[in-house]
Amino acid sequence: MFTALATSAHAAPEVVAGPAAQAECFAPWAADTKFFKFPKKAGPYRIALANGYIANTWRIQMVQTAKAYAAQKDVAAKLKEFKVVSTGEDVPAQISAINNFIDSGYDAIVVNAQNPTAFAPVIKRAKEAGVVLVAFDNILDTQDAINVNVDQKGLGVLWANWLIKNVPNGGKVLEVRGVAGTSVDTDRHNGIHETLDASGKKWEVTEVVGKWDDGVAQKAAADAIATNGPFDGYTAQGGDTGVVQAMIDAKQKFVPFGGETENGFRKFCSEHAGDGLKCSSAGTGPAQVAVAIKTAIAALEGEVVPQSVKLPLAIVEDPNFKAGTDFFPDQSNNFFVGNSFPTCGINFSAQEIMGQTKENQ
Repeated sequence: MFTALATSAHAAPEVVAGPAAQAECFAPWAADTKFFKFPKKAGPYRIALANGYIANTWRIQMVQTAKAYAAQKDVAAKLKEFKVVSTGEDVPAQISAINNFIDSGYDAIVVNAQNPTAFAPVIKRAKEAGVVLVAFDNILDTQDAINVNVDQKGLGVLWANWLIKNVPNGGKVLEVRGVAGTSVDTDRHNGIHETLDASGKKWEVTEVVGKWDDGVAQKAAADAIATNGPFDGYTAQGGDTGVVQAMIDAKQKFVPFGGETENGFRKFCSEHAGDGLKCSSAGTGPAQVAVAIKTAIAALEGEVVPQSVKLPLAIVEDPNFKAGTDFFPDQSNNFFVGNSFPTCGINFSAQEIMGQTKENQ
């Protein structure tokens, strides 16, 4: 019993004073965010990405970006093995995958969690085993793992404020949501509704599920337009290119739209700005997975890191959409823009990302 307790105590990170060793990259979420210092391990390291949902372009591009980052020369030199598994929307399957990585002796596990609250036992196991656990995008409701994310609720607030500004009398709004049960969908949804409700204007919001996917979102939007349209404003968490296409197909007038960072959406926003499609395009590209991997490596090397790392949003709003900078006419519509984190030394070309596969490895 004494030995087990001693091992567990040694495995847990020490809570220390900040700032982080790479303060320009690892920004703490808030003034009261605590800082971790894990016992330093000798490399190279075995790191795994335990992804859940995979059936949309953001997640596919995220997996491709993770592989591209792990393949970069300076990163690859620190890795003995980099493993990727996507388990779909099955929460127990994702938990099982993380348990398998712990049992197999991986040094760190990076996770995009299907549910923020269901992982308590596996978080405890990782902590006791000395495994660095880093959640990003859809994070974990815990103080015992590292979370890397943008202000997802703040993103919903941003989109709602765009509608409030550009639909001055209130009106009918179509809200296209993401994947049910995830922290991202919940936080963005709450930000939108709390802000609209506090505006003092009258809003009638129709909600549909688009799963952050162009095809799913286009069909859901088309059905909503047919039954509840026309709408005075739109907001979508992803699949935005499909939502605009649904507006075009239904011959709906263009109206203000608060949405994500898909290349196709930004193409539409630039092309049809003069027709009434006034857009706020904001989010964070799939490259945040690279920041999560970078954080895991820093923790394994014994560097001080925040328990919760806050990433900047990539924001472009009408009339500032510039070809070659904010969107890329020659790239596919479903390519997500915003894959640069200069403060972390992270920047990817489209070719570097799209040259990777989405499959498990």
